[in-house]
Amino acid sequence: MSPNLKISIYADGADVREMRVAAESGIIRGFTTNPTLMRKSGVTDYESFAREALEVTGDLPISFEVFADDFDEMERQAQLINTWGGSVFVKIPITNTKQASSIPLIARLSAAGVKLNITAILTLDQVRATVDALDANTPAIVSVFAGRIADTGRDPVPLMREAAAIVAKKPKAQLLWASPRELLNVLQAEECGCHIITVTNDIVKKLSMVGKPLEELSLDTVKMFYNDASAAGFRL
Repeated sequence: MSPNLKISIYADGADVREMRVAAESGIIRGFTTNPTLMRKSGVTDYESFAREALEVTGDLPISFEVFADDFDEMERQAQLINTWGGSVFVKIPITNTKQASSIPLIARLSAAGVKLNITAILTLDQVRATVDALDANTPAIVSVFAGRIADTGRDPVPLMREAAAIVAKKPKAQLLWASPRELLNVLQAEECGCHIITVTNDIVKKLSMVGKPLEELSLDTVKMFYNDASAAGFRL
């Protein structure tokens, strides 16, 4: 991993064993989870999972998401999750499933001192509204899903640069590049001024390749093809 990288790398997942390894790696500076990842990992008891995750992640920041669609219930869940520890950030989606804005809830929770991770953001209007709603004295994470923007054929880099300028208006807010698709996104996120990027294990494994000479990588690729053909016993 390049020693010049300043961006904080967060592990995105819901496997406690993988979280333990990530926490001990020295590379990962925080964690994020969501209901979809939890379901894929077979989590059935939300709070038990969260308590176990907190034991292995220590003082590193970790985000747990509300799962209600009604804003009153979201608020109740957020207040409860907030009691689980000082390293906890509560994830609030930017809207509910009916596309009703979460901004009033975000403003109330942030004013009450709840550290938030506002998630599923994809537009600059959403970034502006979120930043305006945040209390200047309460830490927060603004998660923009740059990878999903790229999935639509749009270049997320210009949007992320502008988002960084908007988020800078609240010194305790951090911009997170969410849903990366490749290692290059880590470097792009840092160049854009993002504070955090979430990564999968596959991307973590590639961090050692930052700056690797391309000639060396070319040779490694040739060796891989040769070794796999030999192992397969191909004959012509």
